[in-house]
Amino acid sequence: MRLALGMLVLILLAGCPHTYKRSYPEPKVADVLHHLGEVRAGLTSFNTDSTMDYWVGDDRFKGTVYVMGALGSRVRMNALKPDDSVAADLACNGADFVLVDQLNNCVMVGPCNADSINQLLRVPLAPDDFLYLALGATPVIPGADGKLHWDAKDAHEVLELEGEGGLSQTLVLDGGGKRWDVLKSIWRDADGKVVWSVKNTGFTEISDAEGKVHRVPSKTRFETPSEKSDVLVDWGAQREINVELGDDKFQLDPPDVKWCGEK
Repeated sequence: MRLALGMLVLILLAGCPHTYKRSYPEPKVADVLHHLGEVRAGLTSFNTDSTMDYWVGDDRFKGTVYVMGALGSRVRMNALKPDDSVAADLACNGADFVLVDQLNNCVMVGPCNADSINQLLRVPLAPDDFLYLALGATPVIPGADGKLHWDAKDAHEVLELEGEGGLSQTLVLDGGGKRWDVLKSIWRDADGKVVWSVKNTGFTEISDAEGKVHRVPSKTRFETPSEKSDVLVDWGAQREINVELGDDKFQLDPPDVKWCGEK
């Protein structure tokens, strides 16, 4: 009888999901937003290699992509094919962008904005927002305010925000040790449609040029549901943060070839 009861208790316990409690006092929304803002304020530039999925026209590849960025809408991506030949080169100089499609021998030019990043990654990210996300930080919708609740199943904080123009955002954070690692960031438009989402894993610590320590993800998955597109980025181990990058790094002269999309 005792054995049967003991087995029954074990079975019931096995079927009960484990839950967690906060190991720290409940934070305030304003304090979390302030911390996220401080993290962004501590980032100015980065330079790294990576392995990612990317798009060149209608073709998708997986290979090495050298990436650098600096605040002020400056981005450079040099994407290689699996055989290490150049597939595409993208540069945002703070005002304009140039994308050279080596596969189709064509070029695109235009203003540097979220559409520029979208050409290569199929994710509509403003250049400075891409910099923050690449370094484990996150942009936050303008005028953000909302509610914070504890996910007892996964031991995460979930921050639901609403902002100007009907925008909304969900952040999933690891608050342990006051790290506030951004595990997920989901940005929605005024209709509630997801514009983009980001998921980070494998956080590690890297010191910048002045010795300040930053927590950055090892892998980042970008998703754009409207385009049924996702990009998994495996960031290089030799990331440089807050380094001097000359303006020439972000200059790319468009070659005299056809405009991409022309026949």
